[in-house]
Amino acid sequence: MVAGEGQLHSRAGAGRGEPHERKGRKRNQAIPSRGRLWGGGNRPAGAVRVEIVSVGTELLLGQIVDTNSAWIAERLAAHGLDCFFQTRVGDNIERIAAACRAALARSEAVILCGGLGPTQDDVTREALGRVMGSPLIRDEEFARALGNRFVALGRTMPESNLRQADVPHGARSIPPTTGTAPGLVCPVGGKVMYAVPGVPAEMKEMVERVVMADLVRRAGSTGTIASRVLRTWGVSEARLAEMVAPRLAELDAEPEGATIAFLASGFEGIKVRITIRGDDEARAGALLDVEEERLRAILGTLVFGVDDEAMENAVAHLLREKGLTMGLAESVTGGLVAARLVGVPGASEWFRGSVVAYDEAVKFSVLGVPQGPVVTEDAARAMADGARRVLHAEVGLSLTGVAGPDTAEGVDTGTVIIGVAGIGAEEPSAITIRLPGERQTVRELATISALDLVRKKLRALV
Repeated sequence: MVAGEGQLHSRAGAGRGEPHERKGRKRNQAIPSRGRLWGGGNRPAGAVRVEIVSVGTELLLGQIVDTNSAWIAERLAAHGLDCFFQTRVGDNIERIAAACRAALARSEAVILCGGLGPTQDDVTREALGRVMGSPLIRDEEFARALGNRFVALGRTMPESNLRQADVPHGARSIPPTTGTAPGLVCPVGGKVMYAVPGVPAEMKEMVERVVMADLVRRAGSTGTIASRVLRTWGVSEARLAEMVAPRLAELDAEPEGATIAFLASGFEGIKVRITIRGDDEARAGALLDVEEERLRAILGTLVFGVDDEAMENAVAHLLREKGLTMGLAESVTGGLVAARLVGVPGASEWFRGSVVAYDEAVKFSVLGVPQGPVVTEDAARAMADGARRVLHAEVGLSLTGVAGPDTAEGVDTGTVIIGVAGIGAEEPSAITIRLPGERQTVRELATISALDLVRKKLRALV
């Protein structure tokens, strides 16, 4: 089988960008929802837009990963609040202020994360003051409370910590329960900016305790946005989109229908994300169930998991369900398949082990492969049968091939042969696939392709 014709996903190694949006709903279409209007305007409460601005030069330098924005975005969705833009900006007053102004021009609320510490490069407070057109005023009550916290710890408070008590005139501070950095709630006309610390534990506590509650109160919204991801393997992203196209057309006619998006995820296949807005979590979950069932009817066995369920989890579930054990014989993958399987909790119940038969002599002496070429379907069948016998397993899975960069036995690089033995009454079988990419890419793609093959055979087992 040639890659791209059914066994391999397109864009191997991808997954670094945004999903390709193919939505049943028109892009940026507002969704009606009950509740009072934001700030007296005319935007539906259920379509409130909130932007996230992450502050820190270290983010731009790639020294740390912005996990805070992802967490905040997830919480916004859970409360039915839209987030269409996220921005990262360095520790510079003018650039932070510019990012806030741009966000306020597009959205009803902005959440800034970071830049509230006591050092000179913590300038979020000053930037917010400029956006509000207000000077910073020292909150003497908080300054005293901060000093008392240091005294209680038996420490002398550095003078620089008093900067954390400075608040733009017209704003109010959010007292911290951990750490020393207070947050801020800064009204700007009918809109609002929130500032929370960049330390994840401090940020999460403050967002949950104050920011989300305030946003929901302002929006008058009790809705929620829920998502579910169907994980697929076996066809390209373009083919997947073609298969789902009729359902997308139906969703275009449903004003409050689901949003469907595709995300190519390299060695993990193509993810199909379903997003639903509901009045509450229970209603949203029920709607997701209905849409998932419709998509599964279209995609069939291409779907191997939901959300965080990896291919090895699907194989593990089927082996447990059928009461079977499995053993491996790996050559080209050199133990990659075994490494994924043992990552599943409880693998010892159904996984016997792996023979990494990289040298052909091991294939002959340990697995009983007949003398001769070893990058063949005959060799793969014998390896699978040998793994089952040697490891005392009901199911044997094998991989042989040429990862490159050189050819072997006159076989082109990227050729991988997968053997399966012991499933049902059928004789050991093998298939040949051709995979693109460099050596490691071929090995990774071979690993998930082999797991997918045994998954489908186990599913078909009566």
